[in-house]
Amino acid sequence: MKISILIPAFNEEKNIESTLRGLADFEEDFCVKRKLDMEIFVIDDGSADKTSEKAAGCGAKVIRLEKNMGKGGALRHGAKNATGDIIVFLDADLRESSREVRKLIEPIMNHKADVTIAKFKPVRGKSGFGLVKALAYWGIKYFTGKSFSSSLSGQRAFRREVLESIGSIPDGYGLEVGMLIDMLKKGFCVMEVPVNMRHDVTGRDLKGFFHRGRQFADILKVLISKLGRMEAVA
Repeated sequence: MKISILIPAFNEEKNIESTLRGLADFEEDFCVKRKLDMEIFVIDDGSADKTSEKAAGCGAKVIRLEKNMGKGGALRHGAKNATGDIIVFLDADLRESSREVRKLIEPIMNHKADVTIAKFKPVRGKSGFGLVKALAYWGIKYFTGKSFSSSLSGQRAFRREVLESIGSIPDGYGLEVGMLIDMLKKGFCVMEVPVNMRHDVTGRDLKGFFHRGRQFADILKVLISKLGRMEAVA
């Protein structure tokens, strides 16, 4: 069995080395003992810093995009090159907590799930406005009848067949919600897995407000698109 890990990265020179060190620990403690092959792709999404150089220095396979394509575009480029039986999406800012990826992979290897999503511990203090999470939660509930508290988490693992069955990875901040709806409607078993991962949290400043606004708009766009397709079929 082979594991492919895809890490989209935009100006992440301060985090990428420690994230890859965590994955090196995972490879040594988990993959080597189980005789699993692992490949890591860092998709440098048009960075202006030394993300590519630092990732390559840690032994990752680097895909350098000349211009910023966004998370969905970066992951599409990575997925074209991935050869694993299990494909994992991870953010670049997990730092050493990336070693927790083991918790996402084990349920798939043990045939308990087709897809796993990392469920982070609650963040202390107020980090966002709740509207984005509420939209994602109720949108997924409406289309699938299922409840997921971690639908926005970008840390996910898939059996290869799952990604192949849902087609192209969408653009924008609504990709996690859109993919989850498609996977659930196709009958795949999706499991939320508690992890001790840590990453940068979007705050309540102007930059955070802008990010949440973009995220809300993209998720709403995905939901409206799916509603239109459902009405067209009806």
